[in-house]
Amino acid sequence: MLLDVQMCALRGFLTASQAAEWKHTVFGAAEAGSLLESLMNGDFEAVLLSPQVLDVLPGDGSCSEGEDIEAYLERRVLLYLAGGTNEDRSDRELAMMTLAASCLHMFAQSNWTGPPVSIHMSDLLPPGLCSQTLVEAIHSSLLLDGESVYSLVANPFLLLLAKVILTKCSSKMDSLQLLPWWTLRYINLHQQILEARSPQLLSLAQSSIDKVLKCKSLFSEQRNLAIQFHLECVYINLTYYEYQPAKEHINTAQELSKLNINLTGALGKRTRFQQKFLAQLIVEVKKMQEQPGQTDADATPVPTPQAMLPKDCMLGDDTVLDKINLAEPDQYELPDLSAEEQAVILGICTDFQKNNPVHKLTEEELLAFTSCILSQPKFWAVEVTALCLRARLEREKSRCIERAMMQTQVIVDHFEDKNCPVTERLKVFYCCNAQPRWIVQKQLASLLTDLGCMSSALLMYEKLELWEDAVICYERLGQHGKAEEIVRRELEKKETPSMYCLLGDILREHQYYDRAWELSGQRSARAMRSKALLHLRNKEFQQCVDCFEQSLKINALQIGVWFSLGCAYFTLEGYEGAAKAFQRCVGLEPDNAQAWNNLSTAYIRLRKKNKAFHTLQEALKCNYEHWQIWENFITVSTDIGDFAEAIKAYHRLMDLRENYKDIQILQILVKAVVENLTDSHGEPAGSLEPKLKELLGRVSSRHSNDSEIWRQYALLYGDGHGANPENNEKALQFLSKAHRCEVQAGGWEKEPALFKEVIKRTIDMGNVTISCSTMKSNPTEALQMLSSTRLSLRSLTTKAKQMHTDVATGQIHAELQDGVAALEELITELQELSGKLRDQSQ
Repeated sequence: MLLDVQMCALRGFLTASQAAEWKHTVFGAAEAGSLLESLMNGDFEAVLLSPQVLDVLPGDGSCSEGEDIEAYLERRVLLYLAGGTNEDRSDRELAMMTLAASCLHMFAQSNWTGPPVSIHMSDLLPPGLCSQTLVEAIHSSLLLDGESVYSLVANPFLLLLAKVILTKCSSKMDSLQLLPWWTLRYINLHQQILEARSPQLLSLAQSSIDKVLKCKSLFSEQRNLAIQFHLECVYINLTYYEYQPAKEHINTAQELSKLNINLTGALGKRTRFQQKFLAQLIVEVKKMQEQPGQTDADATPVPTPQAMLPKDCMLGDDTVLDKINLAEPDQYELPDLSAEEQAVILGICTDFQKNNPVHKLTEEELLAFTSCILSQPKFWAVEVTALCLRARLEREKSRCIERAMMQTQVIVDHFEDKNCPVTERLKVFYCCNAQPRWIVQKQLASLLTDLGCMSSALLMYEKLELWEDAVICYERLGQHGKAEEIVRRELEKKETPSMYCLLGDILREHQYYDRAWELSGQRSARAMRSKALLHLRNKEFQQCVDCFEQSLKINALQIGVWFSLGCAYFTLEGYEGAAKAFQRCVGLEPDNAQAWNNLSTAYIRLRKKNKAFHTLQEALKCNYEHWQIWENFITVSTDIGDFAEAIKAYHRLMDLRENYKDIQILQILVKAVVENLTDSHGEPAGSLEPKLKELLGRVSSRHSNDSEIWRQYALLYGDGHGANPENNEKALQFLSKAHRCEVQAGGWEKEPALFKEVIKRTIDMGNVTISCSTMKSNPTEALQMLSSTRLSLRSLTTKAKQMHTDVATGQIHAELQDGVAALEELITELQELSGKLRDQSQ
């Protein structure tokens, strides 16, 4: 029974049969009954002001001198849990779980969903704690890993009380198997009010997920509740860059939902004046099997009346339609979706967004998801999240930016709307990743900035106390003095580490970061991060590294800091440190192509080329279009002997860069294939001959004037000395082309040493011509071959005599004498052969 109560509390509503049963059983429990009834009815304030809770929190009104609020709350809750008899122990634990759940719901209502709610802490705490610094003390207790809480967060006391119950006192609440799930929900809310990600919360989240997964009956009997849990795990994991676990949870949620979800094409019209139906991108959703009659295990929230949901603003454009007009709408009609099924589609959309690059195609795919979700407006959390995402995606489109701004304004205004009760807004709230109120308002201010309404955006940023964004606005307007003025004005009201950091950013002076560091009790990751960036700007790399290291000791979940630290180590030639920094960077963000590339560079410098090869493969998975990464990859592939990958990389570089050419790589590849060297996998490189021929064919067609490319092509065909006459003939063709390119290139005639090399190669070509001509069955073809080569040789002999004959003695340059003599002998031999062939043909 206790497990059923926890499941219903997590689900947030009762079925008709449960409501009748609970009235006579659960709601009658001494301690938790009335609290649970208020929780299920959505009257969270009644839970907070109930006699049981007032007996726990203010109690007799006494508190120890110097006791902080977190310690006081922990003491009072533990005292309550330890009181009573063994029989009513689980009842008391249930009462505290209900209190924690009510606090989380009210905190979400205050900052995420609305309508606004206010609490009076003087009713809930003894007078000794209700000082003017109480809110500051609460903020201090919620600060984690040097990351401060958003200054205007509403009712932070509620989150602190939930934190105490769910983290500090959970060890005394053993009978509640699903309490860690509430801890997970607390983590989700707490993380969103912090400046940056907290490693402490990540560790707590991982242990909480493991504990909930041990509850087998939840996953075997409660399908819809299991879907909600997996979706909540998706968002937690994505928040902390845990992409693989997130993918596993979203796949499990989709399997449980029995939905088949695919991006596909359908014929339709997108504009008012479109005459023909064209392929349009849509999301197709099919139910794998129709569900039989609903049971309590499959209980799902009742849809919210559409009039209570935020208005979906129409596009109202004179060209683009509000939605795609499909040629066959019935074929792609969306089935009637439950709350959990809509949340699964939204989860897949979010996971897709996190795992794909920022690109116009990705935006179109995400818009297809939002169109699908918004076509069935049923649940507040799903609707608002989808509308916010659509507004973010449309801000870059000139025809849609106006709708994006209006839609964001509607969502901001809806927070205050009292027509939609909080019970409706909280349906599947925790598995939808809705944005906090101030983030939506910040999105609106950002849209105003894009439209050039700087004054309106500034007013909004200042009202929200988003000082960093306000300063950026002033900097854009060129009002640097004004930016400094507002920060100093806020510092006069109250000195905080974040404001001193902001002043340091404006004035670029270390003293303000040092003051922030001191004020935070050496716990501000932001202060050390900003100080390091200033050192980096000033090219003081050793001090920069020291400050980055200190910042990362406080909070290791800072991708940008790990990346910058790696770059600083590179400058200091500390390649071990650089490798470690970039390793952490790609560990947190596996799709960071630049970090993978830099990691491979560090490995190359450390002479760990096999590791460099594998890291470059990862880099290319993230960014297939980055030619610099491909250049590094082809070099490392060749160095380690992975010739097959080097050939693929050469093709890709030719796709990306029209004039790409690397003779050295080609020489190594040809040598490996001709000499049949063993590659990095222990395979003979000779097996790659067809692929290398294909590559050289492509290279030679693009760089037909490069003699070395033709020589390498000839070498691949045996250089004219093979057993296959056809290959020898092809080699001769390539050698002839190499000779023509070399002669036409010029620049070698005046240098005897270079001239000698050309003569040597020409003699080789002459010898190949002789051997090929003897193998020819057709005398006419053989004659043509000999004549062509003889002309080339004679031309070279003439040029040698013209350029390098001493006028006084009439002698050819000593270095060329042997070569010219050999050329003349070869010409004579070719003439004799030609004469014989003529005789044969007559």
